[in-house]
Amino acid sequence: MVRPYTITRGRTAPERDDLTLITVLTTDGDEAARALARGSRAGTRGLQPEHRMILDRCRRPAAVAEVAAGLDLPVSVTKILLGDLVAQGLLRARAPLSVARASGGVDLGLLTAVREGLRRL
Repeated sequence: MVRPYTITRGRTAPERDDLTLITVLTTDGDEAARALARGSRAGTRGLQPEHRMILDRCRRPAAVAEVAAGLDLPVSVTKILLGDLVAQGLLRARAPLSVARASGGVDLGLLTAVREGLRRL
């Protein structure tokens, strides 16, 4: 078992404060593929195994909470690792509302139906 402070190189807080549990993450395909192909080095900073697992997981859009659960790490530690990858240009972070707008907008009818279904429970 590796202690979280070892994975984060002693950092206890992420540099970015805009990563929420529902922030959607995707890899920058070309850059991420090149970083993974280079092995354990990406630019001047090395990629840790957790970084590589994040890049692999985020080939398809995933929320911060999903990534943390997949890594079996605390969300705070995961956010630090995600911030590293965003800073290196290997990962893109988008607020969930902007993703919904980009895909044609929020379906209010669907959201209303879900809300009413939950109320009936």
